Amino acid sequence: MGPADAALVAGGGLLAGAVNAIAGGGTLIAFPALLATGMPALTANITSSVGLVTGYAGGALGYRRELRGQTGRLKALAPPAMLGGLVGAIVLLLTPSDGFKSAVPFLVLAACLLLAVQSRLAAMVARRRAATVAAATAATATQSGTEPGTEPGPPQGAITWPTRIGVFVAGAYGSYFGAGLGVLLLGVLGILLVDELQRTNALKTLLSFGVNSIGVVVFLVTAQVSWAFAGILVVTSACGGVLGARVARLLPANVLRTAVVVLGVVVAVVLLVR
Repeated sequence: MGPADAALVAGGGLLAGAVNAIAGGGTLIAFPALLATGMPALTANITSSVGLVTGYAGGALGYRRELRGQTGRLKALAPPAMLGGLVGAIVLLLTPSDGFKSAVPFLVLAACLLLAVQSRLAAMVARRRAATVAAATAATATQSGTEPGTEPGPPQGAITWPTRIGVFVAGAYGSYFGAGLGVLLLGVLGILLVDELQRTNALKTLLSFGVNSIGVVVFLVTAQVSWAFAGILVVTSACGGVLGARVARLLPANVLRTAVVVLGVVVAVVLLVR
């Protein structure tokens, strides 16, 4: 590893941590940076997953308040999420290197698509929650004879099998190729659960950490991790996450999200024409 490669990956990790804190999609920065060092696509994907795990941990820690009262959901959804992560990691390790390299451009484009619709997805989740709460409020007011307008609290509801299956599929995808995991999980949880967006996002963040962690455990027993680069990413992505939380107050997330999507599309096109 030369100084130029180390600096490139360090910069990629710093930006990836910041992007994940602000808008999501940091893998679309760290992964191309690793590819630019000449690393094989499969090794770059695994190294990126291992190196960015600290960013997920920090995000989960930051959502402690929004996670209160969601222990039941976590107990129900953590097993399918982590089982999906295990399956995705094993499938990745069983995928021939050439086969994964051929799939990478399409995986990157899929991640770009997920990131591009993230804001619309969040808005849809918020509208659905507001409509459900309004209906519940009206029903409660009618039954009790009180005036509508008093918020009854977020409806919880039981965790259904479609929710478990959706979380499992998202976990498998995220462990196979990390970019877009959070957006996919947010979509599943936002559509199949009804709650405030921040609470849903908190649940998504902790489940993402679980998925990534189980994948990392599997990857650690293989020889396909570039430990030097992974170590750089662990440190710089954590620093980037701290900086990103501050920048988030100044920079609109949509601006950064658009930049990451454009970068991802460019990377996919370059990989396709190689």
